[in-house]
Amino acid sequence: MNSLPPLHPRQVGRGVAALIPQSGTEVSAAGQAAAALAALQTVPVHLGVLQAAALLLDELSADGSDDETRTTAEETARLLRAAMGYPAG
Repeated sequence: MNSLPPLHPRQVGRGVAALIPQSGTEVSAAGQAAAALAALQTVPVHLGVLQAAALLLDELSADGSDDETRTTAEETARLLRAAMGYPAG
């Protein structure tokens, strides 16, 4: 069974650039600006929710799912742990 270390205070960020439509797409400049502003809004998430999600993803990746689902679950759990400042694995 997987376990995570105790919680510690840390702000969790996200890749804002990935959320903003890039120039050259069919999104107007106003649409790009609106997406940039929306991406900058933060939403507090209790670290316990992220811990629970990582553990559920570990279970999903171990239950014999297809390769794509298993790989996606493993990578998502890894990213959640990195966002929480926990070591990989």
